[in-house]
This record gives sequence, structure tokens and C-alpha cells, in this order.
Amino acid sequence: MFSKTCEYGIKAVLYIARQSLRHVRSRMSDIAEQTGSPGAFTGKILGALSRNGIIDSYTGPHGGFEIRQEQLHNITIADIVRAIEGDEFFEGCVLGLGICDGEHPCPMHHSVEPFRKGMSEVLHHTTVYELAMGLKNEDSLLVR
Repeated sequence: MFSKTCEYGIKAVLYIARQSLRHVRSRMSDIAEQTGSPGAFTGKILGALSRNGIIDSYTGPHGGFEIRQEQLHNITIADIVRAIEGDEFFEGCVLGLGICDGEHPCPMHHSVEPFRKGMSEVLHHTTVYELAMGLKNEDSLLVR
């Protein structure tokens, strides 16, 4: 459903959030290991997430990545998807056509539109905090 980049990005944010709930900054090597993402690729993803204000990046001996406690409640999965994919996931044509909307639909537009709206609703209302708490309580898993 999501691109590999987006999958890794969501997993990275959830891992960082879980560590942030424990007041621990995450190192890039740990994030890569815990998400199954290649190291250099992880760096690019973390850079995009940092530039878009999803995570905070710190350098130096006590550096790493974290999410401020108050911010955990405000970041939605849609924010992460948008930081990595742009608006394409929410607005792009499923067949990749440049123009596809209700007035100029592709052959799948009307069939897919209800699912797109439902998925958008879920992503916009699911917070990083909710999912991180599921990980913290071991109600869900990040890596299998």
C-alpha cells in the first residue's frame, strides 16, 4: 500500500517515538536495525522527516533523533506520509495519470475514491502517540 520509503519512514518515526517516551534519543544505526532499513537510505528518510518537523535531530556525543513529548500527540500518520511522499498518496491517480478527478476520471477513479477517502480519514486521525503506546505496551510489533 505504501512505498518502501514510506514504510521505513513510518517505522522509523514509531521507533523514535517509543524511545522518546522512555526519554532516550535514537541513533541512526539503531533505527536502521530496528526498522530493517538500509543505513544510507535511513539517513535520507530521517533527513526528510527532520526537515518537515516530524522528528528532531541532534549532533554531538549525546546526539540522535527524538520527538518531543508534547509533539507526539500532534503528529499523525498522514503527516509522515506527506513528509515522505508529498500529496501524491492522497491526491494522485491510482493509474498514474496526470489529470484524474471527478470531472476527468481514470477508469478506476470512482471505484477507488471511497477507499482513498476512508484511508485518508484513518491516517489523519491516527497519531504517532497512539501507535507508540501500542508498541510500548507490546500490543503491537514493529519488526517480525
